[in-house]
Amino acid sequence: MDNRVPPRAAVPGPRRRDRHGRGMRGPIAPPQVPLAASRAEAFADLVQDSVERLERRWPQLADIDFLVLEVPRLDGPGQAWNDEAVPLGGTVPAREGRPARVVVYRRPVEIRTKGRDERAALVHEVVVEQVAELLGLTPETVDPRYGED
Repeated sequence: MDNRVPPRAAVPGPRRRDRHGRGMRGPIAPPQVPLAASRAEAFADLVQDSVERLERRWPQLADIDFLVLEVPRLDGPGQAWNDEAVPLGGTVPAREGRPARVVVYRRPVEIRTKGRDERAALVHEVVVEQVAELLGLTPETVDPRYGED
């Protein structure tokens, strides 16, 4: 009597489920619904919406790069955080052929907000403040609705 196990196929396909039939069956939601977007993608969409709102009034914003970073970096080696508040955004002026940049830090903004609407409002405030700083204007000049609840 031969009790040997037959050899497996030469090129086995990826195992999608475990041997008991449990495990991931597929994506939870189709890619076109908001549930499928990661937090980072949803946050970047909020920043993009805010920029598009401002570009209607200020077309020169098309020359500025808008970035989303997770957290602010320390300025140099050996420097530690101080007792001041963590920044929500920052600017990098244009230099040597590089366009000016506005940076919004995702994690500090998310920590200070509870819902999507509150997050969208804070993102817009941060973008307006940084654009105002870059252009040398007041935030109320950049967006007349700045500061309204």
